[in-house]
Amino acid sequence: MVTSKEKKGKYFIAAFFVLFVAAFIFSIATGRYPISFGEVVRVILGRLTNANQTWTDEVALVIFKVRMPRVLAGALVGAALSSAGAAFQGLFRNPLVSPDILGASSGAGFGAALMLLIGMNYAIVSFAAFVCGIAAVGTAYLISMRARRNPTLGMVLAGIMISSLFTAGTSYVRLVADPNNSLPAITFWLMGSVANVRQSSLIWAAIPILCGMLVLHICRWKLNLLTTGEDEARSMGVNTKVMRILIVSAATLVSAASVSISGIIGWVGLVIPHFARLLVGYDYRVMMPVSMLMGATFLMLVDDLSRTIAVAEVPLGVLTAFVGAPFFLYLILERGNRI
Repeated sequence: MVTSKEKKGKYFIAAFFVLFVAAFIFSIATGRYPISFGEVVRVILGRLTNANQTWTDEVALVIFKVRMPRVLAGALVGAALSSAGAAFQGLFRNPLVSPDILGASSGAGFGAALMLLIGMNYAIVSFAAFVCGIAAVGTAYLISMRARRNPTLGMVLAGIMISSLFTAGTSYVRLVADPNNSLPAITFWLMGSVANVRQSSLIWAAIPILCGMLVLHICRWKLNLLTTGEDEARSMGVNTKVMRILIVSAATLVSAASVSISGIIGWVGLVIPHFARLLVGYDYRVMMPVSMLMGATFLMLVDDLSRTIAVAEVPLGVLTAFVGAPFFLYLILERGNRI
């Protein structure tokens, strides 16, 4: 029997899905080349249904080749970072945890900066970022295995240490980079953007992101048990060691894949889960999908702002910090008892 609370949760999910679809259409229509909302819907539905073409080739080119990969990348990255942030906050029972807590973002940043320094192309840069992000978290996990009393705390401390090492490596790469050639590219990549995402790289990154988010979605009800503490979760039949490895692996997978195509975009994985928690509560069965939809919608709209607010494009990491930091301060000052 479906309870009223479960019905309310489904209504929230449906409402945010509608909001996500509206933001997607709005993002496709937004840009220097004006396209109406109705035309966007007509062109997309026409392509899906193989209807007779009633639109110009220029409109189709702008929608499917220019804007669609970028908007889809923003939605994927936003959903991935939000779901990873929500999972880590529940697993570590700490509201200040973000997806880069175990060093995935720092490792990916170092890998990308190193490849940009030696002049590699975008595909190799993305692949190196993904591999180094996974390697950073894997190293942190191997170190944390030595902490037998409190493996969760050991993992966090190891992640902070590994993150510091990779951050130092990135700083050194920027120090020796050519200020007229590779340094601007490294700096822009580290500030985060989906401007250079193309269809091939989007497909490559979508596979691990969607697989990782699917695992987090399936495991969301066990996250409810893990938030009560490992002893309590074990008493209710949860294999906490296996579940911790599974959640960390899935969250790391989506984080590393996201950073590999977008660069480092902060605050999304920290703030969006808080906002979702304030709206729908602490039940991960509802909070996880709402976080995904909210993160996707948020990053699409922020990307719209980044490409229209000024003549030169503003990096996503700058805008998310401008939006996320004041909102997080509001949460602390006004609703600290609910965080």
